[in-house]
Amino acid sequence: MSPPHSKRNSGLLHGGIDKLDYPDEPSLRRPLLVPNSISNRQSQDSSFFDQVAEGIMERDRERLQREAVRWLSFIWAIVNCLCAGSITAYSLYGPLFQSRLHYTQFQVNIVSITAELGMYLPVPAFGYLCDRLGPGAPSALSAVFFGSGYLLAAFAYQSGPPPSAGGTGWPFGVMVLAFVAVGMGTSCMYLSAVTTCAKNFGRGNAKGIALAVPIAAFGLSGMWQSQVGSRLLCEKKPDGSRGDVNVFRFFLFLGILLLCVGLIGFFTLQIMDEEEMIDDAVDELERSGLLAQDEFFTQAASNHGYGTMETHDLSDSTYDFLQSEAERLKAHAEEEARKKTWLLNEETRRYMLDPTMWWLAAGFFLVTGPGEAFINNLGTIIGTLSPPDVAATTSPATHVSIVAITSTIARLLTGTLSDILAPVSPIHQHRRGPDSVENSLSSLPPMPRRFSVSRITFLLAFAFILSLGQLLLASGWVQNHDSRFAVVSALIGAGYGAVFSLTPIVVSVVWGVENFGTNWGILAMTPAAGATIWGAVYATVYQKGASNGESGIERDPQDVLCHGKSCYAPTFWAMAVSVWMAMGLWAWAWRGPGGWKKRGVAV
Repeated sequence: MSPPHSKRNSGLLHGGIDKLDYPDEPSLRRPLLVPNSISNRQSQDSSFFDQVAEGIMERDRERLQREAVRWLSFIWAIVNCLCAGSITAYSLYGPLFQSRLHYTQFQVNIVSITAELGMYLPVPAFGYLCDRLGPGAPSALSAVFFGSGYLLAAFAYQSGPPPSAGGTGWPFGVMVLAFVAVGMGTSCMYLSAVTTCAKNFGRGNAKGIALAVPIAAFGLSGMWQSQVGSRLLCEKKPDGSRGDVNVFRFFLFLGILLLCVGLIGFFTLQIMDEEEMIDDAVDELERSGLLAQDEFFTQAASNHGYGTMETHDLSDSTYDFLQSEAERLKAHAEEEARKKTWLLNEETRRYMLDPTMWWLAAGFFLVTGPGEAFINNLGTIIGTLSPPDVAATTSPATHVSIVAITSTIARLLTGTLSDILAPVSPIHQHRRGPDSVENSLSSLPPMPRRFSVSRITFLLAFAFILSLGQLLLASGWVQNHDSRFAVVSALIGAGYGAVFSLTPIVVSVVWGVENFGTNWGILAMTPAAGATIWGAVYATVYQKGASNGESGIERDPQDVLCHGKSCYAPTFWAMAVSVWMAMGLWAWAWRGPGGWKKRGVAV
């Protein structure tokens, strides 16, 4: 073996460079890298990391900005709902339509019923606007409806009794028209707020409380507005005490307030990350096996001359090419609007063809109609509880507040408990098809489950609470004891509020939030028919009782006021039966053949 120095010398002789050939003398050494190249490299590295850091900071700023807008929209949605429910204060001035404008009970009910029709019948159209144009558009529309409606109602009231009642005021139809506009404004403002919350927070674990808070705020609106009307905007008696609400000033206050709130909502109510939500939904629909053929694939085939050919007749290379073209169409910016429309139309079709939706809607109709009729006729019901010569010890404003408070508590309670106790529902559970991954995994052993209580259980329980209030009133337990009426108001308020809170939550869980405005709008039409039917039933029974007293003695035909149990008892017996029928329909949609339980939908 040669010594190390022989290798070094050999390397020098043959022109090679050995690791030991580096000069020992410092003066002969030269740097391996030129100083300028070191500086340039350091500058490039620094620039690269600066760009990365700036990109991260920019992404964080955008994320924080989106979150800020999301929460600002949530806050203003609550403000919208805190003002939108002004129609629930109808009992505050409904009796004054009788005493001051000489409307009959039928006419008083016609005004409230037409307001209900204006509030519920156009809901699908307003929901469609929310889904397609965003919640700002219906919020601005609500400003127009509320402003014009309440201002028209104010001056119609100020003009005095109509000619049909022997007066010289504006015709009765003007008041009806005004309250149609008020009803439509209520629907627009409420739906814009609830849709904002559903889409911004409905895909997380707090969907219940995210919907319960604005819906609860809607219930509170009638309470605080009735208190403002009865305490601040009231007439003064000769002794200086507070009298009835000054209806003219109250209507002006509501018109101006709601006009401003609706206009501000146009700028503040926004849906965040909607494009991502739509893309996820489209992809999930394709993966689920629920779509037989991708519409974008069909368009790509048509664009390249293969539109008349069946998919199985295409070669593999052609199919792959068209599939890539379909993906390009999806990603293209100008296709976003069409993709959204396609998805929402598909969601609407599937929603309308689902039999369980119709069971849910029928039950909602049977419960909300009696609830609406009770709230709208609180004032006249109170007037029936005591003899004509005995002054009532309670007021409509008090019971509007009781209904509002108990309704709010029930909405917040059910929204919170449903988030905590309800079964965990996957985001896309309503799109599971025969080819979906979830369906293929259904045969695996189930995972251990935590204790859970279905939202339908809460729905049935609070519907039964509502029927208890109706039973107490129908039995005559409150007659000549109007102080007990608070129990009835509390039970009906709690049951009605919980049903109105839980039903949209069920819609968002079972059918998703992408098309929530349209889906909930279709279902929310049903209270219009319920309020119309039960309002007419109540008015008929009331008018019959006004003609024949408790003892069957004929009364003066001009006496339009009714006193005694016969004025309302038959109506509320029938209402209780109606609620029990609704409970049966909901149980069938949940547990029956083809129901949510059988389909594996965690509700």
